[in-house]
Amino acid sequence: MQSRLPIIIFAAVMAAIPFVPGMPPFWIVLLDNIGLAALVAMGLVLLTGVGGLTSFGQAAFVGFGAYTTAVLTTSYGLSPWLTLPLSLVVSGSLAVLLGLVTVRLSGHYLPLGTLAWGLGLFYLFSKLEFLGRNDGISAIPPLSIGTFKMLSPGSIYYAIWVAVIVSALLTMNLLDSRTGRAIRALRRGHVAAEAFGVHTPRAKLLVFIHAAVLAGLSGWLYAHLQRAVNPTPFGAQAGIEYLFIAVVGGAGYVWGGVLGAAIVVVLKEVLQSYLPLILPGSGQVETIVFGIMLVALLQLAPGGLWPWLISFLPEATRGKKPDTSLKLEQRTRSPGQSSILLQVEKARKQFGGVVAVNNVSFDVQAREIVALIGPNGAGKSTTFNLITGVLSATSGSISVLGKKVDNAPPQEIVKLGISRTFQHVKLVPDMTVLENVAIGAHLRGHSGPISSMLRLDRADEAKLLAEAARQIERVGLADQMHQLAGSLSLGQQRIVEIARALCVDPMLLLLDEPAAGLRHMEKQQLAKLLRDLRDGGMSVLLVEHDMGFVMNLADRIVVLDFGTKIAEGTPATIKTNPEVIKAYLGVAA
Repeated sequence: MQSRLPIIIFAAVMAAIPFVPGMPPFWIVLLDNIGLAALVAMGLVLLTGVGGLTSFGQAAFVGFGAYTTAVLTTSYGLSPWLTLPLSLVVSGSLAVLLGLVTVRLSGHYLPLGTLAWGLGLFYLFSKLEFLGRNDGISAIPPLSIGTFKMLSPGSIYYAIWVAVIVSALLTMNLLDSRTGRAIRALRRGHVAAEAFGVHTPRAKLLVFIHAAVLAGLSGWLYAHLQRAVNPTPFGAQAGIEYLFIAVVGGAGYVWGGVLGAAIVVVLKEVLQSYLPLILPGSGQVETIVFGIMLVALLQLAPGGLWPWLISFLPEATRGKKPDTSLKLEQRTRSPGQSSILLQVEKARKQFGGVVAVNNVSFDVQAREIVALIGPNGAGKSTTFNLITGVLSATSGSISVLGKKVDNAPPQEIVKLGISRTFQHVKLVPDMTVLENVAIGAHLRGHSGPISSMLRLDRADEAKLLAEAARQIERVGLADQMHQLAGSLSLGQQRIVEIARALCVDPMLLLLDEPAAGLRHMEKQQLAKLLRDLRDGGMSVLLVEHDMGFVMNLADRIVVLDFGTKIAEGTPATIKTNPEVIKAYLGVAA
């Protein structure tokens, strides 16, 4: 409830502004324009700042919303309110078509792709006859409620800002959910997200559609504010400006989009109005000054002005501990299942002429801790990636409970009850420990994006967070539950990854160097935890370089060297194996 109080205050202030005595009408026009830009920027916050997808083409979706209502109201006589859902559907549907191609791009190809179709759509707007070509469409009817017609900027002001506030609430609700955590996990790459069941193309397409629908809403309002549309506001320059608004405000913050819109719109207007008075006959010098001032703002606050401003506020109180009495459905384990959980048979992985894994075979049985050891570059992490579907084997086979999973994607592997940690920690640093760990329970939740936005997912969400809290307590990090993951030490981050993996409720846990960065007592606690997991029915396959840790923990050890298995057996056998001694210490030793 406390988090909603600032929104209520903001809404009350915005509602009171038109009633301020002596309020110049031009300021209301500015506020209308700020609201329209804020809607587009909010979508870019989710798309770029949270989802990590850079788009220069959002102005085209504004155009879709504007032209849809313009055509339907002027040519077919539909009520403007009836065209609202149609404008949103058109924007969302075209986002699906464009997104299916665009979200599969990565690196610099992604922004270039959005720029390319943004330019193409701007060209279409100016050439299609039924859209009025370059002249556009005029005489668009105003919004009306009964006999009240919103003919002036002041009368449509409330419609615009109700849309802004409702959109902000829906977007914040989406981010504060199972779906939102999956979206936020995308910024750290797709590998970790997919390892816990997130379908990354689907998540990327979702944020692409959400941003497009918000842009379409802005276009619909714009058409009925101006009562005329033409292609000019929907070109590449506008698309770049919208992205700049999101970055200036704070690309990872919903209200940063509103702040960025206010700064950029007001700054442009002030410069255009007053700079010619200071520098008469200077032409378009305001564009140069505008660019310099925005660069200066980003120098002051590289992460955006919103996070810079809230850094001066008192630190927020710690979040409430979830109710750990709530339970998720546990994985059913049939007593008749095979004792061999994982079977790797002659697995081979070749990168060009380099053989990273060379016909390796081993198995992991129920209630067993197996260690996979070897010098650096022996192929241990590559073997993990073959088992979990991150890489596909060149030859050989991998089976889980007798079922071959050679070419299965990571989302299918985790469904079988296999979860993992990573050699290089893959947490989202600006999410709390609780939120990071809850990503591990992604597949155990059921609520979708619509129910999340409407806050109908609270029962499901409470169970997911309760499971995350239980696993955090299990690994001994209860005091750090509400801290940002990026503020923890490397050793603690590795423990957080283990808690996240445990949220899957796995039958087999794969740990990649879990003891790296831990102190002696922390290693002892980790060893005790792993023994308890084994005794509780879980199996563990771990990669580790600390031989003391491995020898005192593992039931069996598999040794790799240059991608080839050179030994397998109990710790006592491995200690005296001459091939292992040679691989670790060298021939001379």
